[in-house]
Amino acid sequence: MPANRPLLFLLIFASTVVALSMGIRHGFGFFLPPMTQSFGWSRETFALALGLQNLIWGIAQPFSGALADRHGPGRVLLVGGGLYAAGLALMTISSSGLLLAGSAGLLLGLALSCTTYSVVFSVIVRAVSPEYRSRAMGLTAAAGSFGQFIMVPIERGLIDGLGWMPALFVLAGMAALLLPLAAPLEKAYRQAPELPMHRGGMLRGMADAMAMAWEQRSFRLLMAGYFVCGFQVVFIGVHLPAYLRDHGLSGEVASLALALIGLFNIAGTYTAGYLGSIRPKPMLLAGIYFLRSIIIAAFVLLPLSPLSVALFAAAMGFLWLSTVPLTNGVLVSLFGVNHLGMLSGAVFFSHQVGSFMGVWLGGLLYDRTGSYDVVWWLAVLLGLLATAANLPVREHLAPAAAART
Repeated sequence: MPANRPLLFLLIFASTVVALSMGIRHGFGFFLPPMTQSFGWSRETFALALGLQNLIWGIAQPFSGALADRHGPGRVLLVGGGLYAAGLALMTISSSGLLLAGSAGLLLGLALSCTTYSVVFSVIVRAVSPEYRSRAMGLTAAAGSFGQFIMVPIERGLIDGLGWMPALFVLAGMAALLLPLAAPLEKAYRQAPELPMHRGGMLRGMADAMAMAWEQRSFRLLMAGYFVCGFQVVFIGVHLPAYLRDHGLSGEVASLALALIGLFNIAGTYTAGYLGSIRPKPMLLAGIYFLRSIIIAAFVLLPLSPLSVALFAAAMGFLWLSTVPLTNGVLVSLFGVNHLGMLSGAVFFSHQVGSFMGVWLGGLLYDRTGSYDVVWWLAVLLGLLATAANLPVREHLAPAAAART
């Protein structure tokens, strides 16, 4: 991308928001053993709360994205930062499954909908010229991976050094750092070229845009593929530490695995964004889902060791969030940028339904069978189905969207 100081600062601030928001959540799996032991819960109780978090995140995302499209990201980010800090702090006193569902589920789900990709991308697609949008979104999505790489060992260290309850208070303080980042993103939104928007109410505009999108087969196929993405990454992110512990591997191995996922995803996500600017994005998406299935199958079939875990984490990490810039890039190709925050949120809802199923089924089937094997193989099968779903996706501007431009 060309040298441009305002654009550089925008990408730094946007990347910092995503790194903080995504980085903190990627360490939640480390709280599963100590919290379930402290409160006497089953794994399903903890998994259900995090599954609800992902579901709420997905349900709220189209609305927070639409608000950012129409009114700018500033107030959306302020609300999200406040909810993030409150939800983490309230987890410390969530002594029942219902209370945990309220703090870790409802509040953090709403917070994540206000502080992640759809809201941030609503600014980037306005401020960045079309030939560089895919790369800019890839760079910003890669920041989420960098946040994971940094935050996973920090969260593990906080739990080991201070205990799980003080660790949550420290994370609440870190989440509050999202609040001052709202102003520069709001400024960038106001300075970007103004786009024609639906003149009616926000809900009417959302309904019209969604109806336009749903008519397109490619949009529906993208939603199907993104469901699988959510299922795979959230199941692995939450349950991998417990899976490794069940097989006699230390917490350090699990921490290293999640950190490696974050580290390799920095390169993988940026690479996906770059390739998306020069190669067909649907083909790249199909390739990502196919490779994920191969990698997961190999991980389950081969003997488990620290080396195999590290290789699995590196390979999966390269593919982890690489779907994000490509999926959003296809949406821009199909529908333009006017409603990207809302339509990105709508597709992301499907992702989060998959996330809910992945994390909840992981806990439920473990409690029923004493093993994660069924869910691992389900992740493999779904990856192959997502491969088939993305192959027919097209990137041509939809007729209804073209008529609006």
